[in-house]
Amino acid sequence: MNEKNFEYLRNQVKYTGFGEGLDNELKEKMQQQTSNFTLNHEVLYGTDRAKATLSFKKSDQTEMFFFNSYKMDVQKDNSKESLEQTFYINKGSNITMKEAYNLMEGRAVNKELTNKEGQVYNSWVQMDFKQTDSNGNFKLNQYHQNYGYDLEATLGKLPIKELETPKYKEDLMDSLKKGNLQSATFLKDGSEVKQFVEVNPQFKTINVYDTNRKRIDNRESKGEKQRKGDKVSVKQGSKKRETNTDSEEPDVPKAKKKIKKQSNSM
Repeated sequence: MNEKNFEYLRNQVKYTGFGEGLDNELKEKMQQQTSNFTLNHEVLYGTDRAKATLSFKKSDQTEMFFFNSYKMDVQKDNSKESLEQTFYINKGSNITMKEAYNLMEGRAVNKELTNKEGQVYNSWVQMDFKQTDSNGNFKLNQYHQNYGYDLEATLGKLPIKELETPKYKEDLMDSLKKGNLQSATFLKDGSEVKQFVEVNPQFKTINVYDTNRKRIDNRESKGEKQRKGDKVSVKQGSKKRETNTDSEEPDVPKAKKKIKKQSNSM
């Protein structure tokens, strides 16, 4: 077994969000010198169970192994049904397991990506549940720097207490860039109210939720009338789900039984 190859793969696995618990199994599988092997990792995000299957392949020319991709399987609220998505490993900034979960929840993640010419650029990435690629897999939308979404300026329009302290502000922005639904302290009529925020780069805004994770229409504070979208039933496969026709949130499907989806390589 190539020790340098092992160290490289171990670091790849660690920094893609799978920790160091797979080190021994990774070494054992590499020593067996099989052409392909997988490792499994499981995490609970609240009541959602996320299972990752990491895929490794041996080079046809050398004894080197490569970490090619991992498949995420997310089960909602201990349901027997699940959503699946494959994320590819690149030389640049990989999608971590937590970021993958956030993407599958419909939230956006900010990443440094590399184009075909090797140039690095910054972009928000968000899963598009309404479009699939030629293989029938969900596409990933990108909102580049030129799209004009300014997270700091958009946050500055909200009465968030954490923005008054540079360190807390930085932590809040870093969490949002990872695609998290982040708690924040809102200052309202002299009182502090805990709410949750997430980025919405497509509409260049911030989504705000109350403690029950119910979406709050920020325009109410500006005297604008809240829109009430009619709910319509949308058939997908053999099941139906309800979707709000007036929502500015991504169309996130409910858990389906083993729906296989694959992300674009980034």
